[in-house]
Amino acid sequence: MTHQPVSWLILFFAIVFEVAGTLTLKFTEGMTRLWPTVLMFAFYLVSLFGLSVAVSRIPVGTAYAVWSGVGTLMVAVMGVLWFKEQVTVLRSVSTLLIVIGVAGLYLTGSHQ
Repeated sequence: MTHQPVSWLILFFAIVFEVAGTLTLKFTEGMTRLWPTVLMFAFYLVSLFGLSVAVSRIPVGTAYAVWSGVGTLMVAVMGVLWFKEQVTVLRSVSTLLIVIGVAGLYLTGSHQ
């Protein structure tokens, strides 16, 4: 399966929309607020569409690992910066392990 840089760019934007959807969850108040809930679903829909396009050229295991891993990292960072969530050693080490795992998948050639 061949891939092109554009597939990785699409995957990056899918990650950004996934992160936006996840961060918007905070404002839905248990999906009781209409517009934040609609926005959250829209963000997730765009993200999943982008992921589906990306996996046509990137192996699904790699694309999903990057999508979920980078998304997790971005949400964790935004949680600390935006929502003032607590930074602990265990959370930091766990996040680092996710990054190492995603990088390992990419570097082992499973992206080709």
